[in-house]
Amino acid sequence: MCASSIADTDRSSADYAEADGLCTFIDAATSPFHACVESAARLEAAGFAAVEETARWPREPGRYYMVRGGSLVAWSTENAAGPTTAFRIVGAHTDSPNLRIKPHPDTARAGWQVLAAEPYGGPLLNSWLDRDLGLSGRVSVRTPGGAEERLLKIDRPILRVPQLAIHLDREVRETGVKLNPQQHVFPVWGVGASTGDFTDFVAEELKVESGDVLAWELMTHDLAPSARIGRDGDLVSAPRLDNLGTTYAGVRALLRAVEAPAAEPLVPVLVLFDHEEVGSVSERGAASNLLPAVLERIVLAAGGDREDLLRALAGSICASGDMAHATHPNYAERHEPHHQIAVNGGPVLKINVNLRYATDARGTGAFVQACDQAEVPLQRFVNRADLPCGSTVGPITAAGVGVTTADVGAPQLAMHSARELCGAADPGMYVAALAAFLAPAA
Repeated sequence: MCASSIADTDRSSADYAEADGLCTFIDAATSPFHACVESAARLEAAGFAAVEETARWPREPGRYYMVRGGSLVAWSTENAAGPTTAFRIVGAHTDSPNLRIKPHPDTARAGWQVLAAEPYGGPLLNSWLDRDLGLSGRVSVRTPGGAEERLLKIDRPILRVPQLAIHLDREVRETGVKLNPQQHVFPVWGVGASTGDFTDFVAEELKVESGDVLAWELMTHDLAPSARIGRDGDLVSAPRLDNLGTTYAGVRALLRAVEAPAAEPLVPVLVLFDHEEVGSVSERGAASNLLPAVLERIVLAAGGDREDLLRALAGSICASGDMAHATHPNYAERHEPHHQIAVNGGPVLKINVNLRYATDARGTGAFVQACDQAEVPLQRFVNRADLPCGSTVGPITAAGVGVTTADVGAPQLAMHSARELCGAADPGMYVAALAAFLAPAA
């Protein structure tokens, strides 16, 4: 449960149950690889079976999932009616902006032992200063048969990026410190004129020989636990809300959908992509063959062919979920004045006429109906026309798979900060809307 000592007033504790579940999930899912582990555990508890990409997939109807690195796809064919059955897809991503450790990180500066790190994605670098940081990710380790990947999570304060004192930069009070990503975000982890040995440290944590550590994908994470905060406990302060907020909601929605399937034959699918924050161009990103290959193999396992796949895709719809910008109380002028977004105001439909979001009228109709079915309010986000609009995996999925797509999300503040903020009632409404989307009523 979220760490909170604040009594609930206007809402019952049931309204915040999903917020508490989200906090637990986020604190465990410190890297994309750990997000997949946490998601898989919840799926397996509900009867989903893991399948390997290298194996022949099961022909019988059932609940399945597969993992490729930091990405996961899960689906159920229990409510299918042959190989041309349409898909209902919820998409999200598992990665978040952070600081990642370089291959040769050991450095000594001015009597301090520091690690060479670089920003991943577009983090708000100032937000990473003066925080106790842990480390997590995966490590490639030599074995007698070749190599294998081991997950590593260090949930103790071993790293810190110290801020420059105001006495050494008097302008920082008004303008904020200007950080050079090559010079100013190396975390301190010891004292001494000589460098530490990060490889030895990793090997000791994994209980392997130092020479057997071949490579790593390791990243920092904020150690302060996620918490429900605010006068009435109606807010959630947490790292990685973008986009573990949707990863968690998508898993919970799929679990609801398979227990209360759609009124018509459908195959509900959840896809959690890695590498959204850096463009999605990888073997497991949204621009890869991951989702198209899984959908095709679902059709083939049902006895279908290429024609059946194309027929199934023609009737399919995707809700691409990523967090949305709530209207900031201190910067309200940065938002479109006629499309204000409130936390605890319900899911957000994201629209951009230049297709930075993939939402169109058909996708909008499907998601509006899902919110109606779930009895939750819907908000519509439009970016100011004089500010550049962000994007997500929605347009990539729409173009790569060829399915109608609506970009949706839950509202939050401080996106890309080491610590973000959302409403405590929104996770529950988000889960309900996505579950209804995956399993529409008659």
